[in-house]
Amino acid sequence: MSLTPASHPRVTRPQAILFDWDNTLVDSWATIHEALNFLMVAMDLPPWTIAETRERVRLSLREAFPRIFGERWEEARDIYLDRFRAIHLERLTALPGRTELLARLSDEGIFLGVVSNKTGSLLRREADYIGWTARFGSIVGAGDAPLDKPDAAPVRLALLPSGINPGETVWLVGDTGIDMECARNAGCVSVLLGNGMSEGELELCSPSFMFSDCPALFRFLQGL
Repeated sequence: MSLTPASHPRVTRPQAILFDWDNTLVDSWATIHEALNFLMVAMDLPPWTIAETRERVRLSLREAFPRIFGERWEEARDIYLDRFRAIHLERLTALPGRTELLARLSDEGIFLGVVSNKTGSLLRREADYIGWTARFGSIVGAGDAPLDKPDAAPVRLALLPSGINPGETVWLVGDTGIDMECARNAGCVSVLLGNGMSEGELELCSPSFMFSDCPALFRFLQGL
C-alpha cells in the first residue's frame, strides 16, 4: 500500500535512500528486550513487557537513558551495552525481503545509507556480520553526528559521501514516528515500511508514503 498526501503532489524518483536499521532492516526486538530487562534487574527496577519495549524504544541511549535513569544513566548505559554486545550477533537476522531489496536498489544506481539510533560501533559491527556493509555508502549510528534522530544531523552526515543534498530526492525509510519526524526535520521524504507505527504516531507524524512490504516499495519505485 502506498499513500501520496497533498504535501507531495509530484513524486520524484529518489537519488538516495537512507534506512533505519532496527526492525526496518533487521529483527532485533527480542535482543533489545532481553538487554533492557537485564539492565532493569541490575538497576532494581521492574522489567518491561515486550509491548512496553516496542512502545518505548525510540530514541538513542544518550537521549533516552537520562530520562529513565536520571543521574545513573551512564552506569545504566554501560550495563545495557555490555549485555547487548554479548548477545546481539548470534541473534541477528534480516527481515524478510530486505537482502533482495537492497540488492535491487543498488542495481538501480541509488545511493544507499543507514541512519540509526543504535550506537554507531554496534551498528557497523552488525552490518559487517550480516554482510551488508558494501551495500551502503554510509552507515551512521547514534553518537556519530552531534545529535541523533529525530534531529536532521545524522541525515546530513549520511549523505556527505553521496554529494546529494537533503530534499525531495532523498527517502528516509523507517518503522517508527522518530524516523518520520527525522525525515521531516531534514526536508526529506518519509517512508514507512511495515506496520510498526502506532495510531498516535501516525496522527502526529504521518509518512509521505507507506508500504506493507519490500516488493510493494520496489514496485512503486520502478514506476517512477
